[in-house]
Amino acid sequence: MIEAINLIKYFDKKLVLDNISFSVRKGEICGYIGPNGAGKTTTIKILTGIIKPTSGTAYIDGINVKENPDDVKKIIGYVPESGAIFETLTPVEFLTFVGKIYRMSESEITRNIFELMELFEIYEFKNEPMLSFSKGMKQKIFLISALMHNPKVLFLDEPLNGLDANAIKIFKEFIKKLAQNGRTVFYSSHLLDVIEKICDKLIIINRGKIVASGTIEEILKISNAQNLSDAFSKLTESVEQVEKIQNFINRTK
Repeated sequence: MIEAINLIKYFDKKLVLDNISFSVRKGEICGYIGPNGAGKTTTIKILTGIIKPTSGTAYIDGINVKENPDDVKKIIGYVPESGAIFETLTPVEFLTFVGKIYRMSESEITRNIFELMELFEIYEFKNEPMLSFSKGMKQKIFLISALMHNPKVLFLDEPLNGLDANAIKIFKEFIKKLAQNGRTVFYSSHLLDVIEKICDKLIIINRGKIVASGTIEEILKISNAQNLSDAFSKLTESVEQVEKIQNFINRTK
């Protein structure tokens, strides 16, 4: 369903993605984790057709992303790490606009707005301008906008920013149900506890390179770790970082 082949990306002369390849099957929830600046968001922007790789190829459901980005966007949903929202609009106005972009029928738009806003417990605010919405409420609208057209593949880049505990619980259950119904989820986050609970497989990226890939059990085994947090640290922490930390501690004794 998702296939990345030898993706390389430079920004000016800086290498951001260094020849990465992976695949994600239909109905799989794939966690994509790494330190800040590892290349996670760049990967997602390439896979969603927002930017082009310097070289390499990506396919979504057999569609070449570089050659047919518009076709890819028809079948995916995307929640960015930080995005703009038309705050002067109400949720109904904004989500109706999103639905029309995907050429959904009026009845389908109305039904999905009601069901998804009810699910995320914000339907009572459907006709209020979003200027007054909290960060968490706006994030719920982003999530709903990505789900409006029932996408085959869902890309999530830190989707839980600002959400309360109940909304996070709803989100986790909803994502699991999507996968059970054949939807594919590519999920980038720093919240390792959530990743560990919902993902079928993990890809760990560091400094533009994939350093590990597999099930959580396989990741723990290759890193000789007891939990995902320890595995993440072992696989992404450089020798230089360890030495700097130890030197700082020694100086402050």
